[in-house]
Amino acid sequence: MQVESIKYASRKYASRKYKVKSMEELIEIGKRAKSASGQLAHLNSEQKNNILIRVAELLEEQSAQLLEANALDLKQGEEMGLKGAIMERLTLSKERISGIADGLREVAQLDDPIGEIEEMKKRPNGLLIGKKRVPLGVVGVIYESRPNVTADVAGLCIKTGNVCVLRGGKEAFQSNNAIVKIFHKAIEAIGLDPHMVQLVQNTNRESAVAMMKLNQYLDILIPRGGAGLIQAVVQNSTVPVIETGVGNCHIYVDEAADLEKAVSIVYNAKTHRPGVCNAAESLLVHENVAAEVLPSIGEALAEGNVEIRGDEVTCGIIPEAIAATEEDWGTEYLDLIISSKVVGSLEEAIDHIKKYGSMHSESIVTENYSHAQFFLDRVDAAAVYVNASTRFTDGFEFGFGAEIGISTQKLHARGPMGLKELTTNKYIIYGSGQIRK
Repeated sequence: MQVESIKYASRKYASRKYKVKSMEELIEIGKRAKSASGQLAHLNSEQKNNILIRVAELLEEQSAQLLEANALDLKQGEEMGLKGAIMERLTLSKERISGIADGLREVAQLDDPIGEIEEMKKRPNGLLIGKKRVPLGVVGVIYESRPNVTADVAGLCIKTGNVCVLRGGKEAFQSNNAIVKIFHKAIEAIGLDPHMVQLVQNTNRESAVAMMKLNQYLDILIPRGGAGLIQAVVQNSTVPVIETGVGNCHIYVDEAADLEKAVSIVYNAKTHRPGVCNAAESLLVHENVAAEVLPSIGEALAEGNVEIRGDEVTCGIIPEAIAATEEDWGTEYLDLIISSKVVGSLEEAIDHIKKYGSMHSESIVTENYSHAQFFLDRVDAAAVYVNASTRFTDGFEFGFGAEIGISTQKLHARGPMGLKELTTNKYIIYGSGQIRK
C-alpha cells in the first residue's frame, strides 16, 4: 500500500513537473511570437511573397534532407504500430514536396488581402468610415500526422501577416522540424525575425493543454486532426477556437443519376485518399436505382479493397457487404471502409445526412435540376456538390493555394480557410475636426 502511494505520488509529481515545463516553454514561444508579430504585420506584399518563393525553392533543393527526416518519422511510426491511412498521411515523397512548393508559389501569386479597404461611407456629419483588412495576429495550430500542414499553415500565415505557433504530433516531429528550419532559413536570409514561424518542440499532451490556455499570446487556436483532438481543443481551450472538420461525408445517388458518373464519383471520393477529411465515408442510394447501380459500385469498390458496411437492402444486393451497425452511420473511418444505405426518397437522404453528417462536404449525383437545387438548398454543410467528388473540398482545389483547415462551424469562417479567413477588420475613420454633441 505504501509502495503504491509512493508510485502514485511520483507520477503526480512528474505530471505537475511536465505541466510547468510545458507552460514555461509555451510562454517563451508566445513572447517571441508577439515580438515577431509587430514586424511581420508591417511587411509589404513583395517582402512576404519573396519569403514564400524562397521557401518553395528550398523545399525542392533540400528534398533529400526532408525525405531523410520523414524516413525517421515513418520508422518511428512503424515501431508505434501506425498503419494504413495514418502512415499514408505521414508519408512525404518528391512529388508531394513539389506539390507543397507549388502551393506556396500559388499563395505568393494571390492578391494580398492585408490593407484592403472593403468599404468607405460618408456620414451626414462628414466622417468617412471604412473597414480595412488586418492580420489576426498570432495563430496557433494543433495538428496530427500531416507534415504538409506545417508548410501550408506557415505559408498562409506569412502571406496574411500572421505569426504562427505550430504544435504537430510526435509522429511527424522530424518532418515538421525540417520544414520549419527551411522557413527560418528563408526568413533570416532577408534579415527578419525567424520566430514568425515557431514549432513547439515538446510533443507531450501537456504542451497541447498549455497551448489551449495561452490567451495572453495567441489570438486564435485551430485544431486539425481527428474527432478526439478537435473536441478536446473545443471543450478545453480558453483561446478562441475555429473548429475544423471531422468529415463524415456522403454521396447520394439519386433516382435520376447518371449511373456511370455515380460509380466513378463514389470510387474517387472513397479511394483517392481515404485518410483525409473530405473522403466519402457514407453512400446513400435511391431504392429505384439500387438494384442497377449497387452491383457496379460494389465491384469498383472491391477493386479498391474497400469494405462495405450496408443496411439490409445493400447486403442483399452486394453479397460481400457486411451488416452495418447504428455506429457505422456516424463514423469517420479514415480508411478503406464505407457505409451504405438504400433510401426511399431525396428527403430521406437529406434527413439521414442531417442526422449523421458532420457539416463538412456532401454530394448528390443526379441529372434532375430540381433535385440538385433542392439538395443544395436543404443540406447544411460547408461544401455541397452536384455531380462531383467530395475530394475537391480543399484550399488548393478551390484556388487558395493551400488551406489552414476546413471549418465546419459557422462563425468567422466556413469551408476551406484561405487568406481572407486569416484576417479580421478594423474600422478606419477620417474626420475634419468633428466632435460629438
